[in-house]
Amino acid sequence: MDKKKLTERDICTKFINPALEQAGWNIQTQVREEFPVTNGRIIVRGRMHTRARPRRADYVLNFKKNIPIAIIEAKDNNHSLGDGMQQALAYSDALAAPFVFSSNGDGFLFHDRTGLISKTETSLSLDEFPSPERLWELYCQHKGLTQPEARETVEQPYYDDGSGRVPRYYQMVAVNRTIEAVAKGQDRLLLVMATGTGKTFTAFQIIWRLWKSKQKKRILFLADRNILVDQTKNNDFKPFGQAMTKVTNRTVDKSYEIYLSLYQAVTGSEEEKNIYKQFSPDFFDLIVIDECHRGSAAADSAWRQILDYFSSATHIGLTATPKETKDVSNIDYFGDPVYTYSLKQGIEDGFLAPYKVVRVDLDRDLQGWRPSKGQTDKHGELIEDRIYNQKDFDRNLVLEKRTKKIAEKVTEFLENTDPYQKTIVFCEDIDHAERMRQALVNLNPRRVQENRKYVMRITGDEQEGKAELDNFINPEERYPVIATTSKLMTTGVDAQTCKLIVLDQRIQSLTEFKQIIGRGTRINDDYNKHWFTILDFKKATELFADPAFDGEPVKVYQPKGDEPIVPDDEREAFDPTASEFGTEEEPHDYAVDSDQVWQSDDSNPGASDDAKGKRIKYVVGDVEVNVMAERVQYLSPDGKLITESLRDYTRKKVKEQYASLEDFLRRWNTSDRKQTIVEELAEQGVFWDDLTKDVSKKLGAEPDPFDVICHIVYDQPPLTRKERAEQVRKKNYFSKYEGASRLVLDALLDKYTDAGIEPIEDVKVLTLAPFDRIGAPMELLQAFGGKPGYTDAVKDLEDALYQKTS
Repeated sequence: MDKKKLTERDICTKFINPALEQAGWNIQTQVREEFPVTNGRIIVRGRMHTRARPRRADYVLNFKKNIPIAIIEAKDNNHSLGDGMQQALAYSDALAAPFVFSSNGDGFLFHDRTGLISKTETSLSLDEFPSPERLWELYCQHKGLTQPEARETVEQPYYDDGSGRVPRYYQMVAVNRTIEAVAKGQDRLLLVMATGTGKTFTAFQIIWRLWKSKQKKRILFLADRNILVDQTKNNDFKPFGQAMTKVTNRTVDKSYEIYLSLYQAVTGSEEEKNIYKQFSPDFFDLIVIDECHRGSAAADSAWRQILDYFSSATHIGLTATPKETKDVSNIDYFGDPVYTYSLKQGIEDGFLAPYKVVRVDLDRDLQGWRPSKGQTDKHGELIEDRIYNQKDFDRNLVLEKRTKKIAEKVTEFLENTDPYQKTIVFCEDIDHAERMRQALVNLNPRRVQENRKYVMRITGDEQEGKAELDNFINPEERYPVIATTSKLMTTGVDAQTCKLIVLDQRIQSLTEFKQIIGRGTRINDDYNKHWFTILDFKKATELFADPAFDGEPVKVYQPKGDEPIVPDDEREAFDPTASEFGTEEEPHDYAVDSDQVWQSDDSNPGASDDAKGKRIKYVVGDVEVNVMAERVQYLSPDGKLITESLRDYTRKKVKEQYASLEDFLRRWNTSDRKQTIVEELAEQGVFWDDLTKDVSKKLGAEPDPFDVICHIVYDQPPLTRKERAEQVRKKNYFSKYEGASRLVLDALLDKYTDAGIEPIEDVKVLTLAPFDRIGAPMELLQAFGGKPGYTDAVKDLEDALYQKTS
């Protein structure tokens, strides 16, 4: 057997697998091959999207299922023993597996990240691979798991429903680190995981393993929204079955083991309402606090009293946005996070949806407004004489035409993209949310006539709208489409198909901003939800510049004057038949505990008093409001906003890989698929849509990606695709072909002129018009002597297209 001729997969099956089995590893239960680490970052192109290549580890070795302790990266035998080590170490970083191996079939290079072995890297023969027991012993020693009961807890299996569902890599790391910390006696822990990354599923697996191992026997799960408790009970926590109860009606039954409760259901301002005191202080062994950045972050909050009362229990806080201010601190209470999975990382891994930003500046917001002397509002109130600006609008002063202008822009965006995409409009308060609802209703009479629930106000004070929250977040329900709100939907609302978030709320808190952004970050393949748009009217997205923000947008667009609200590359006629929706149903009651207190900043400013007496919200109806300003910004693949011009940025990024035109031409001409280079450059930050549009303006027609790069990066004169095709025809290129083969190549050249290089590189093009009129795909391939001959002919055609021109 000549090892040099074997593929990487051959090396795995013939050498690595036998070595693992000989060392005592169970291939079926302990070894995962081709383990998917990431999904591949979503790359947005206009209204289209694609994914970067996902990352897969060749081998992940688990002592117990979902407890990874070792990584192996395999290469074919033309590589050296250690060629895969750096790649393996990167997977080790992600999976927190401390033992790392690379192999080319001759043996293994072993890298120990624990520091327990004298040499960090050691060469091993195939029969020297360490056993599971040996690596597990080193792992436990490294983690400080010295007591037998600690090891028993850590070895407790995950819950497995038999469906084959495997936690994502970061969920495994979060669960395992938490279990290890609890097993070693740590009693205050914090997990920080971006919205949409499965905090509740992660919490379930933590609780399940601690409960099943009898490390923790009675457990309380606390949340601050009724919908969060119900979602948790009915979905992720369902396997607890009869051992689980929800605390309702302020009654206590001490016969259960798993308790789910609202903070508000177990505490209150009156002593008799504090029913948690009906439990003894040591009743619970474990308390898990969801969204712990809210009530429990403040040391003097009523909610913190619950944690103080059950101080002997282990407390685990879950949040996407830990609060850290001079007055409030999650870290002061829980300690540094045992694990953090950020929004930026979630987008990079392809588990969270990226987003675009459309910034709209209104003239009154930028310039302010001052009333004339003695001017009264619509209700006859004398307007205080001062300059009112953005922070006043919809709090102290209502400009009715401002509300209408924003509603017009929202409607325009929806009509030019998809008028049925789920949309949340964040307003200053309940009054503002209601006025925005009315404005949107009046601007969408046809949609509202189809169904009165097209626009709904969903705020904490109003049962009719609140009852529709379940329908809004249900992907199968078409209505409501637009929800106007203030604070109620800021957190804990799992709106999987929300594609548009409108900000007409002045947001000063980075925590609140990240929570709002989190309403759109979930991906739903079934409903074509892969990215979303933020439509910002209050400069809230300036918080992207905060160093603590970790997930900037893929693009920022700022229309000017009467320019369309939708960027050019996103506008297309809406096809109402393009997707199917569930049938409309009658509204159902929204399950809310009768004693629930909604923790919300929704308020009626007109009802509050200041030092001078009653605070008045002036309403003015005759002040014109218009759109100003334009700016476009982009997000680079490393998560940073590009501040230089797009052309300069493109030159820099391309020249990092191809220093000269000759380097680029060499790679382009030798590549079997030109589209591969196009995709690689897109992953590295080349914004093809915008660059192509830029060059098209100069040419009057669309260029090839080849010409875009040659022109922008290397200052070569560009050609259109039609000009390239005509050059090929002038050279009498087709004279060496005849019959069907000539007709096929001629049609391929036409296809290139119309659609570019991508379709002609895919043999499936032969199934489409006009090729289907020339002959069946197999007949057309035979005209070239078979598929290899056809492939060679396409390569020749590409060579002719891209011959260097003077």
